[in-house]
Amino acid sequence: MSHEVDSDLVRRLAALLEETGLGELEYATNDWKIRLARPTTSALLETNMNIPVTTTHAPMPNTEELNPEHQDDQILKSPMVGTAYLTPDPSSSPFVNIGDRVEQGDTVMIIEAMKVMNPILAHRSGVVTEILVKASEPVEFNQGLLIIE
Repeated sequence: MSHEVDSDLVRRLAALLEETGLGELEYATNDWKIRLARPTTSALLETNMNIPVTTTHAPMPNTEELNPEHQDDQILKSPMVGTAYLTPDPSSSPFVNIGDRVEQGDTVMIIEAMKVMNPILAHRSGVVTEILVKASEPVEFNQGLLIIE
């Protein structure tokens, strides 16, 4: 049995990973397996994968139910279905609190989707005035996550 890595296979799998936009890819035979993963999360973010997901289904605010004084461009909406995490790991402080100033591109929370931790970035600079989700809460696509004024 050869322990040499087939670099052509690794390149083809990496290209497939890039092409499909997947977070990770695993390929196995009877003798070996290889797993490729995108470096999209830090080690701290990955600790959230061990947090049990709550199964309560509380009513989720959608953008139509929000205070009408909020302009649509102030609402950061979820780009995916998943579970929202407000901290990088269970023992850390939240990414943001009400009243915090954020810059466009700052990480404000994480959404776990299919075991991949996806950092959610502020869509604009401003002050966080409302956080519309709770930690470990399921979120829907296009659901309001927080308000940045």
